[in-house]
Amino acid sequence: MNLQELRNEIDKVDREILNLFVERMGLCEKVAQYKIENSLPVFQGNREQDIINNIKKNVPKNLSNGAVALFYNIMDISKCIQQEKLLDNDVFMKPLTLDLTQPRKVGCQGTYGSNSEMAAKILFDKSEINFYHEFEDVFKAVENSEVDFGILPIQNSTTGSVAQTYDLMKKYNFYIVKVVRLEISHCLAAKKGTSLSDIKAVYSHPQALWQCSAFISKNNLTAIPHENTATAAKLVSESDEPIAAICSKRCAELYGFDIISDKITDSYPNYTRFICISRDFRMDEDAKSISMLITLPNKQGSLIRLLTKFFVNGFNLEKIESRPIAGGSFNVMFYLDFEGNIHDKKVSALLSGLKGEFESFKFLGNYSEIM
Repeated sequence: MNLQELRNEIDKVDREILNLFVERMGLCEKVAQYKIENSLPVFQGNREQDIINNIKKNVPKNLSNGAVALFYNIMDISKCIQQEKLLDNDVFMKPLTLDLTQPRKVGCQGTYGSNSEMAAKILFDKSEINFYHEFEDVFKAVENSEVDFGILPIQNSTTGSVAQTYDLMKKYNFYIVKVVRLEISHCLAAKKGTSLSDIKAVYSHPQALWQCSAFISKNNLTAIPHENTATAAKLVSESDEPIAAICSKRCAELYGFDIISDKITDSYPNYTRFICISRDFRMDEDAKSISMLITLPNKQGSLIRLLTKFFVNGFNLEKIESRPIAGGSFNVMFYLDFEGNIHDKKVSALLSGLKGEFESFKFLGNYSEIM
């Protein structure tokens, strides 16, 4: 055979595979109907493993992994179809209405003039702001109903994810109800009369120090991490030493500082995304993003199988973030953001399927972003 004849034979086999695929998915729909009538779950691990074991016995060894990958994909597609049929028109989780127009108790880390306060004011201009020393204190305040909403930084466009926030997300019960994107512009500020040559040490939050690392290095400054940009400014205001803070212009003005150098961030524009969290699941009707966390079994192919579910349903993954699980195992937990609204039947079916299949699945919210 020449090359074209070989390609023609491949096309013929592909048509046969496609027809068999369509036939198999039709049978899967009948299986779903049977499971509905008999109250059976979509995921049945023993049945899946039996299929894989049988495939391994009946395929040449050099094709074994490829055949297993193929049939895992087929079975995952089947589960997506079955889950959608089983869910029918039900919603994965019924939300409460999100109303940010009324005065609320709001918590954020830091003090007056912090970027978290600025993000909170975008959403809650007339609300009471409670300040906390640590990010964890904000999560606790929300979970204990000490405040109605909490504001926390989660991602910066220059330095990436705020690891501390991600690590706390698995520990507390909450829902993301809104995201605020805030442009961050850092300045070097100190007490009036202080010059750059006087300053040896600069205080700020680790993220801010990182975002201004080139300026700090160029001016031979010693970077000292502090809990927050605004509390760093407060520290400078109370010190008799010639020290400075990296903070916002608004914060510098609050403490009556001289702005020694403005716009010192390494990269512009520089944005930070802040999540607004609530104890209750609330959402806008036009929410466009969904967040979740999930721990995958530590075995070959587990991540690609998870990603296949999003591809089959036509969902765009906006972000995937892995964080280590404490305990020395090197296992990781994945945080995923994808485009969707739980009122979409396919979205609810996907979430219900993930919740039923993985013990560590946690739904974090459905929200829109303010830019």
